Amino acid sequence: MSKSNEFPEDFLWGAATASFQIEGATTADGRGRSIWDTFCDTPGKVLGGDTGEPADDHYRRYAEDVALMKRLNLGAYRFSIAWPRIVPDGSGEVNQAGLAFYDRLVDELLEQGIQPWATLYHWDLPQTLEDAGGWPARDTAYRFRDYAKVVADALGDRVEHWMTLNEPWCASFLGYYDGHHAPGHKDPQAALAATHHLLLGHGLATEAIRSTGRPAKIGMAHNQAVIRPHGPSAEDARAARRADGVRNRIFIDPVLHGRYPADVVEDLAAISDFSFVRDGDLETIGVPIDFLGVNYYTPEWVAASAKGLDPDMVSGEGEAWLGAEPEEVHVSQGLPVTHMGWEIDPTGLFDVLQRLAGESGGIDLYVTENGCAFEDTVTDDGSVHDADRLAYYEGHLRAAREAIHAGIPLRGYFAWSLLDNFEWAWGYSRRFGLVHVDYDTQVRTVKDSGHWYAELAGTGRFPEPGRTAAGAGE
Repeated sequence: MSKSNEFPEDFLWGAATASFQIEGATTADGRGRSIWDTFCDTPGKVLGGDTGEPADDHYRRYAEDVALMKRLNLGAYRFSIAWPRIVPDGSGEVNQAGLAFYDRLVDELLEQGIQPWATLYHWDLPQTLEDAGGWPARDTAYRFRDYAKVVADALGDRVEHWMTLNEPWCASFLGYYDGHHAPGHKDPQAALAATHHLLLGHGLATEAIRSTGRPAKIGMAHNQAVIRPHGPSAEDARAARRADGVRNRIFIDPVLHGRYPADVVEDLAAISDFSFVRDGDLETIGVPIDFLGVNYYTPEWVAASAKGLDPDMVSGEGEAWLGAEPEEVHVSQGLPVTHMGWEIDPTGLFDVLQRLAGESGGIDLYVTENGCAFEDTVTDDGSVHDADRLAYYEGHLRAAREAIHAGIPLRGYFAWSLLDNFEWAWGYSRRFGLVHVDYDTQVRTVKDSGHWYAELAGTGRFPEPGRTAAGAGE
């Protein structure tokens, strides 16, 4: 077997989920309401009127799901902790029943030899804190610090790997700028303030975890986008720079370098004067991290204008991104797409890893989310033949292997997602899982892609061409 077909022996194989997307049990054992509960209850916000119930009923079925992870040869499981389960009002009284669930989950993972990787915030802000101003309010960052300390005190004797935030761009821009995610606001000034306070919360939480004195490796899961100019013109290049600024650099530069990019601040001057930044904030945000999580699904191409373009290829006009010039647009390239409509291009994963390896000073990188939605059907024999998803994974994992060959410090990969789940504003209409879930019966069925991934995780080598590895890991 060629070494080019293999991964390092210590490469970490995992899968990822998020609390609101899989747990269900939204009113069980003292859990408080989150902004996603409220968003789901607002007519027209979520496709089909779907809510966080029942999701995958993981709150009650976690042991079954951990057994699935073992069958899939996973060495690590990335899960998020529901803030409303731990501190139902966002601050104040701690709900011990909520902590007990994650105690049980962590113990079950360790018993099966699976590393627990915990994410503290995957978008389910307690509704009480949103009512008090949400992430645009500075106080939320301090409440996040307090919550992080509670969780680290309870689980830090067994959990070593922590991610403070998942995709702060989604939490701030999708939640407060374009309104497609909870809490559903459309206020560009609020989105920028939320951005800063999320990052401040990251720094404060990092300090809080380290204050426990327990061994901890801390990072953040960032959905760094690959932004490419549609054409060779200087105008398209400037449009790409602006898009990159608000999609990537406004988040990653403060964390890695303790500063906001000057050109981005200038681009956004008409929206905000950044007066929410106080003395000492950037030093806190820039506290050194131990690793960086990279979430990647699809690249983006931008153009300075839709003039002369096929209208069917233009995927957004006007204020396509915060700070865009009026004519700037996103442009599709005619590539194959997933059920989300996202174009498939594995070279983007290599590009994003290469860029972040250069910008981060060589810290360890992990792909903390990568995967795809396709329409799946359980056949009469109880199988799910998802050839498109399997091909997506193989293409992107070969790009990851190429990155390792190029000297990029990529140490592990977490498939998104372990299970089909609640896909935010798309409800249950989109399936990302390695494992199919029948939401009526809660029956789990490992898809062909899951069997293939299990063989790769178990051997560190790509399965033979044309093989689905059915039954692998059983």
